[in-house]
Amino acid sequence: MAGTSEFAAWLIKRRLEIERVMEAHLGPAAPKPGAAETEALRRFRSYATSSLRRGVTDEAALDGLRVNERRATALLAAWCEAAGEVAGPHAQRVDDALQPLFVSFRDALRTSNTGRRKQGPPRAGRRGVMAAIDRICDAFLAVDADSGRIVDANPAAAALLGVARDALIDVEANCFIPISDRSGWWTQFDAVTEGTEPRRFRASLADKAGSPIPVDCTITLHATRTRTLALVVARPS
Repeated sequence: MAGTSEFAAWLIKRRLEIERVMEAHLGPAAPKPGAAETEALRRFRSYATSSLRRGVTDEAALDGLRVNERRATALLAAWCEAAGEVAGPHAQRVDDALQPLFVSFRDALRTSNTGRRKQGPPRAGRRGVMAAIDRICDAFLAVDADSGRIVDANPAAAALLGVARDALIDVEANCFIPISDRSGWWTQFDAVTEGTEPRRFRASLADKAGSPIPVDCTITLHATRTRTLALVVARPS
């Protein structure tokens, strides 16, 4: 990796290895083939290698791309981190080369119409609630009651599951529930959506490696104008 063009060639040569490291870090939250965020990663790789090869920062090609901005940004960061890990003793040089490109691509994603913030800009009241949730020690997950996908999580949930917070967004909650416990979880989800009363129960979550984590849980229903959320608070038991 003597220069930027050589570094671009190195990224291409080590692409599969970088992806394997990233997938190991993300576990079930890793992007799936055919998903929009997978296409975002592909475009970022092309953007990075082209910019490095030419020595000039290219314009990010985002036409037709529809992704959740928070999740896509977390995955791009995970890919850059994995590239540094693969580089070993050259990790700092990799970070120095990729960080400006990551920031440029992220900013383009934020200012384009392709980066979706599904809930829009948070109002002052919602910002206060989100800040309070971030400070609690228990894991918090907001799950779309219809799709079963994670809408948001707090730092405690990210630490418990071993995955960056924003990388959890849009991932199916089932991915972090042991197979043997899924039926019980969805019985609780169905009960709270049908009866609206909070549910308290003991179950298990699974971290990114699939290791079970016994937890004491509370699920509360929260209906917005556009969807119904199951708010899960889990404390390791």
